[in-house]
Amino acid sequence: MTTTSLPDAGGHFGPYGGRYVPEVLMSPLEELEQAYAAARVDPAFDQELRALLHHYAGRPTPLYFASRLSESLKGAHIWLKREDLLHTGAHKINNCLGQILLARRMGKQRIIAETGAGQHGVATATVCALFGMQCVVYMGQRLNVFRMRLLGAQVVGVSSGSRTLKDAISEAMRDWVTNVEGTHYLLGSVLGAHPYPMMVRDFHKVIGEETRAQSLAQIGRLPDTILACVGGGSNAIGIFHAFVDAPIKLIGVEAGGRGLKLGEHAARFSGGSPGVLQGTFSYLLQDEDGQIGLTHSVSAGLDYPSIGPEHAWLHDRQRCEYVSMSDSGALAAAKTLARTEGIIPALESAHAVAEAIRRAPSEPGKIYVVNVSGRGDKDIDIYRENMPELDAL
Repeated sequence: MTTTSLPDAGGHFGPYGGRYVPEVLMSPLEELEQAYAAARVDPAFDQELRALLHHYAGRPTPLYFASRLSESLKGAHIWLKREDLLHTGAHKINNCLGQILLARRMGKQRIIAETGAGQHGVATATVCALFGMQCVVYMGQRLNVFRMRLLGAQVVGVSSGSRTLKDAISEAMRDWVTNVEGTHYLLGSVLGAHPYPMMVRDFHKVIGEETRAQSLAQIGRLPDTILACVGGGSNAIGIFHAFVDAPIKLIGVEAGGRGLKLGEHAARFSGGSPGVLQGTFSYLLQDEDGQIGLTHSVSAGLDYPSIGPEHAWLHDRQRCEYVSMSDSGALAAAKTLARTEGIIPALESAHAVAEAIRRAPSEPGKIYVVNVSGRGDKDIDIYRENMPELDAL
């Protein structure tokens, strides 16, 4: 049964998605929708994007058997999809290359973006440098600021609200409203108004397509379970998409933070409810008065109060299981993966690794694939802060 594919004409996956934006943004969104509809069937566009993904970004990324980790757990066999080995250190480059080609196609020379943990900002600054475009990145935290500036980007700190990804998106949207003519908003996840959730997914679906082919070639069959962390949801939907019609488990791991109280976590399916935020209708964390709730995660890339609309539809149709993992569980998993495989994952990815570690002992012989969506370089200071026993000389 096909559970997910193209949204309807209004940009809805089931009841979720849509286009809830000010009137001034309707025209650029329609322009983007038309440009993407033409590009996705243009062989020249596809050929150029595939060449950049291969020769510039470093695709295909390996599917790696974590033998020592698997042996230590004496359960499921854990394989890692190594998106952390891509140029800029995360899956974000896939979408940025696709959107920068679209921006050029539309004649846009100024690019704006938002970023939480900084990886999308770095990837955006990278492709803007590659194509010689002006780049402005809005962000609430200082992670990766120097890298973006070295690449020529203007980095604008966000001082409003809780200074998280949500607030960075709000600032980017304010910029777009006042500069729609020559500016493209390079949104970094499967969020926002149509066509962004569909378009960003399509630029990331290469992750799952590669994983499916590599599984058949290296393992001889499809995996039993695929796990990925879920903030906005781009890396997860990217690897899930090729497997939606296959009889395997899909598990999205949200940020469980440090507790169940609103403001202590970012698990939208554990206490959230449907509502509209920043252009789309999906599950979101809100208080009794309908105000957007504060969030927390040790990982800046997972603390968004809403989730991509396609994930909401997968959840309601029970095609994907969404669970949450605590800060402490993610930190412990990162240390375990580093000690057994010599791989330091991004804190976002560590949440998915932690869930695989938790489940593996009870499913001996099963095949797990974990999407390691980014590398941990950007998080070293956070690891140091939370692992003081390793930082003493």
